[in-house]
Amino acid sequence: MTELSSTQINQFQEQLERHQARVREDIRAELLAADEQSYSELAGRVHDSGEEAVAGLLADLNISRIDRQVQELGRIERALIRIRTGRYDVCGDCGGEIGFERLSSYPEAERCVSCQTQRERVFAHEGTPSL
Repeated sequence: MTELSSTQINQFQEQLERHQARVREDIRAELLAADEQSYSELAGRVHDSGEEAVAGLLADLNISRIDRQVQELGRIERALIRIRTGRYDVCGDCGGEIGFERLSSYPEAERCVSCQTQRERVFAHEGTPSL
């Protein structure tokens, strides 16, 4: 297993911390925007049930966007914890090496390419609506 150098780890940590700050700022901005244009305000401007449905959809989109950002923030924070505990380049599933190339393209990666591919195959149906 080829371990990451301390220079590489420091670079990843700095990159993750910058990304963390940007995501936190994005969440803060989204929350402020959502507060300024709440559902009740949107719904107060509607004149029929179709417009009310659009107002509800817009409110849901704001919540979904914030939820995605919070999930991203969690991935970043878990990566920073792995750096602090010396397990940044260790796959959470198999214990193998995640690898510099994968971390370079996706610094929050928690799994090696093989385990991530397997996970995506097994859980491909999640998030897919069904009737």
